[in-house]
Amino acid sequence: MKKKSGFWILLIAAAMLEGIACVQYFYSRAAIKHVAESRAITELRSAELEINVVTAKMESAAKMLAMMVEHSLDNPDAVPACTHMLLMTLDDVESAGVAFTPNYYPSKGRWYEPCSSRVGKDSIYTRQIGSAEHDYLTYEWFNNGLMIDSVWWCEPYMDDAGAEAMVVSCSYPVRDKEGRVIAVACVDLSLGYLSRVSEYLQVYKDSYYSIRSSTGVDIVAQPDTTPGRKYLVFDEEIDATGWHISIIIPEDILYADLNRVGLIITILMLLGLALLVFILYRSGRDIQNLITVSSQKERMMNELEIAQTIQKAMLPKVFPPFADRPDLNVYGMVRPAKEIGGDLYDFYVRHDKLFFCVGDVSGKGVPASLVMATIRSLFRSTTAHEEHAHLIVQQMNDTLSEQNDQNMFVTFFVGVLNLKSGKLSYCNAGHNAPVLINNAHATCKEIEVKPNLPVGIMVGFEFDEQEVQLAFGDTIFLYTDGLTEAENKTHEQFGETRMMSTLNHLVALRPRQIVDRMDSEIASFVGDAQQSDDLTMMAIRYQIPAIVMRNDIQQIPTLAEWVESLQVPTELNMPINLALEEAVSNVMLYAYPGQNDGKVFVEFVRTRDEQGEKLVFTISDSGVPFDPTQKPEADITLSAEERAIGGLGIHLVRQLMDEITYERIEDRNILTLVKKL
Repeated sequence: MKKKSGFWILLIAAAMLEGIACVQYFYSRAAIKHVAESRAITELRSAELEINVVTAKMESAAKMLAMMVEHSLDNPDAVPACTHMLLMTLDDVESAGVAFTPNYYPSKGRWYEPCSSRVGKDSIYTRQIGSAEHDYLTYEWFNNGLMIDSVWWCEPYMDDAGAEAMVVSCSYPVRDKEGRVIAVACVDLSLGYLSRVSEYLQVYKDSYYSIRSSTGVDIVAQPDTTPGRKYLVFDEEIDATGWHISIIIPEDILYADLNRVGLIITILMLLGLALLVFILYRSGRDIQNLITVSSQKERMMNELEIAQTIQKAMLPKVFPPFADRPDLNVYGMVRPAKEIGGDLYDFYVRHDKLFFCVGDVSGKGVPASLVMATIRSLFRSTTAHEEHAHLIVQQMNDTLSEQNDQNMFVTFFVGVLNLKSGKLSYCNAGHNAPVLINNAHATCKEIEVKPNLPVGIMVGFEFDEQEVQLAFGDTIFLYTDGLTEAENKTHEQFGETRMMSTLNHLVALRPRQIVDRMDSEIASFVGDAQQSDDLTMMAIRYQIPAIVMRNDIQQIPTLAEWVESLQVPTELNMPINLALEEAVSNVMLYAYPGQNDGKVFVEFVRTRDEQGEKLVFTISDSGVPFDPTQKPEADITLSAEERAIGGLGIHLVRQLMDEITYERIEDRNILTLVKKL
């Protein structure tokens, strides 16, 4: 009887564990799909905006070309100049041509199609391409351009006579003085450009993207040839052209971590059942409670692991984040007090503006992490179409307040930094005031913020927006109260005074160094005390654009012009330029041995400390580890025959500059040169 009872207990326990795992799996799967959908829609809308801008330019170009030709109809030889002038004026146009109706100019024959095309980056090739071999009278763009009294986009085709590439063409009719259509103005957009626009839509590993015309013809596509593979497809229509842009995500990639966790849980369940069999065999005790406790523990661990994986995936984790933005340096970190937390930060660049935020959800653990995920998704979706900081916070607040059954709120700070002007517009929702670090004057002060309500408390609350002007070299340091309220074993808090004192010693450092040094100070202060609250820090430097050079010694002369643009004291131009040339030459020689690729970045900041004003130059590369400061001092008292080869370049740099230091940070060589004023 006991054996039979034990069998049924094991059977029921196995069924319960399997059911719990299935429920968890499908709920987690739905959550992951929702996050993927939000992310894909945000990226699609960003791409849609960019493509709309380009197509609008192309349509305007077609109309402009038609207007120019209409003013030159009396002189057929002036038409090629119109196409040439259009390409000189608009960089986005790959080629442009004007195709006239048959024998419109008898002296030009049946086919007359002046066309200008780009050759390389700097040349334009203009010629007459209409002929029996290139019979444009049969082309879709020509015939529809004659019939349709507006701009018209054709299907993609290989333009072997004009652009000599795969293109889509935008046509517009040309009329004579009596209003008759006598020609078609056509401008071409390269499919290669649309491919480059779409590349950042590859939001997940092995995901694909496509752009289709209004009739379903592929304009840009990356088909997957793996048979039997399942996908999630997210689609947006481009208003101007009727094209459809899609992101296609393989389900096996999207759910890879979930499937891996499911396998681990299955193995753990089997081990748990084996343990139950052993316990039943040895003691005959009632094992139902043990199964229940074990399954609850397994479920909790599984939920925390899934939540932690999703939460980490939502935060920026690639640093430096903007390889193509030398005027911007950003670094951030989140350290939750538990496995998962409610702190967040996020940032991205759209239309030469940096959108960023820092938030702290009330509470901790799973509820806070769910609100954190919601807030991050709301930030991305709202900033995709809104650029005013107070309206971004206002819309997020209304959405969260309407669905806030748990009465949880979020202290939140949103900033919009114009990277062209340096103007920072921001809105604070009950969060800690960020600190503005002014490198030029070596000062740190809190930014003035108005005490708006936190997000999620009241629908319809009107938030105030504020502005501050940043100078090149300024850094914004943002944080949550996990920094100032960090406690040691005696329950003494780190505090704002200690934070500001620490920042005052870090004014000349880069964002990552500022965050890492502050993190070290907190860790040293807290010691062995348990972390009591989530901690988030982010530093953003608006800096003078760096000079980026290929790994080519021929690039060295460009340093002189860059140094001159920095407006350093005139007497220092030559020694600084000479020191930089020697240091960069060393990098190209040793960091990239035998390679033709690779890049070298040189950044500049003007700062001040207790010893006075300084000029700080940072040279970085991703080559092999190489510390030039380890080279021994060259003995210049020896003759050339007696002196060892090498070392003179770094010796010269030491003589010209006041300080030289080296660090290896995340597979990058960082060489810092300092000149005191």
